[in-house]
Amino acid sequence: MRADARRNYERLLSEARTAFTAHGTDASLEDIARRAEVGIGTLYRHFPNRTALMSAVFQDEVDKLLARSRELLAAPEPCRALVDWLRAIVTHASTYRGLSRALMAAQSDEASALSRCSTPMRAAGSTLLARAQQAGVVRPDVDIADLMQLTNAISLAVEQSPEDPELADRLLKLTLRGIQG
Repeated sequence: MRADARRNYERLLSEARTAFTAHGTDASLEDIARRAEVGIGTLYRHFPNRTALMSAVFQDEVDKLLARSRELLAAPEPCRALVDWLRAIVTHASTYRGLSRALMAAQSDEASALSRCSTPMRAAGSTLLARAQQAGVVRPDVDIADLMQLTNAISLAVEQSPEDPELADRLLKLTLRGIQG
């Protein structure tokens, strides 16, 4: 990528991150381009659609969540490690209004740019889940796809109830009770 194109790309990512945090994932792409001091055509050359931009914006945070999942593989309590990782996902998704909804839709759309984020997350979650299942602390019929959808649903509930800071923990505890073997 040429130096000017790289600068435009980085400015677009920075402005999109700011806009998604302040206004949710439905933030105006035209405003993002304007704030990055590029035309909307430049935005679309780098990111052909909103989900491609979202995927690029969230990639660093996905990388951190993946690193966290690897750290948790050494945790002494496999079920607690799985729940801690799910809590980190809820925290991340709740930061951006609309992200949970987009992730829920991406789960069933392999062609979505967001599946670039969700596919490795499902793989990481599968490893943590399998460890908990092998330890006999999570039921064997629990599936990672269902667990990820449930986690996104919890994030969506948290997003809709900002006045209840304990909601995520309560819902995750209910989830834990439901998946324990």
